[in-house]
Amino acid sequence: MNILAIESSCDETAAAVVRDGRQVLSNEVLSQADMHAIYGGVVPEIASRNHIKVVSRLAEEAVKKAGLEKSGLDAIAVTAAPGLIGALLVGVNFAKGAALALDIPLIPVHHVRGHIAANFIAFPELEPPFLCLAISGGNTAIVDVRDYTDMSILGSTHDDAAGECFDKAARVLGLPYPGGLPLQNLAEGGDDRAFDLPHAKIEGHPFDMSFSGLKTAVVNIVHTAEQRGDTLDRAGLAASFQRAVSEALVPRTMEAADMLGYGTVVVAGGVAANKRIRADFEAACKEKNKRLFVPPLKLCGDNAAMIGCQGYYEYLAGARAGQELNAYATMDIDNLTF
Repeated sequence: MNILAIESSCDETAAAVVRDGRQVLSNEVLSQADMHAIYGGVVPEIASRNHIKVVSRLAEEAVKKAGLEKSGLDAIAVTAAPGLIGALLVGVNFAKGAALALDIPLIPVHHVRGHIAANFIAFPELEPPFLCLAISGGNTAIVDVRDYTDMSILGSTHDDAAGECFDKAARVLGLPYPGGLPLQNLAEGGDDRAFDLPHAKIEGHPFDMSFSGLKTAVVNIVHTAEQRGDTLDRAGLAASFQRAVSEALVPRTMEAADMLGYGTVVVAGGVAANKRIRADFEAACKEKNKRLFVPPLKLCGDNAAMIGCQGYYEYLAGARAGQELNAYATMDIDNLTF
């Protein structure tokens, strides 16, 4: 089964063709990061307008590079939630038109479910059930993946997502957007014990997280140093920040896996590219004798191949959408309402 997949939930326009859920025939991604860098973050209106400019051409390229004609497509999968509403609507409306024109099924896909599915592409041997930590710029959640389309959230952030916190910490440190990689590079020369940063706990909700206090602490440290004219240990602050984020994520995930009796831990999303977090998960899983799956860097960020993969399993589960399909800025991973 050949699925054309479209992803436009934020500032990457992506199109891919995926066969039978796991074989990627093409995977095209156009990033808008340079356009948004001067603003220090994604400007939704700019993102939407640029999706409109390139989505049709990118889909054509994906089909061509897959070695197919349009008649060789069996379905179209599209990210319909969550994300920037204007950006999502571009992808959804393009997919609706293409599905109507080609007279093939339309499959709505949840963006975070797509991130989890990136691991199915990278690791053919991986199958549910397992425990997954999904960490990106807009989402942070510990997910019980019971089956390909049967998932429930055990814990999530009450405010900022981990990736959003990385970007805001990087910005106050004078680093470019997106901030994950520059902050990681700065941290490599720093002492991760240089600063004692807060670790939030949510009473009664052991798997929930909060990153707003950590973000505020970094901002206050930087501003205080500036006001006093002190020399700031920027590398030490970056390293301490990474340690604080990792210590919020890794122990909770491992505890959740233990609670469910899972021997497999999966990490997904853009923040899964962070070296410190990957290394801490490797150490924790080795200590607990659990299998760890983390996608290669090219599949950590937003892409359409992951949407095509998850779309295949949603199709098998009976997911279909008509021309009434809408986009949604928010939607729970375990209560789809497309």
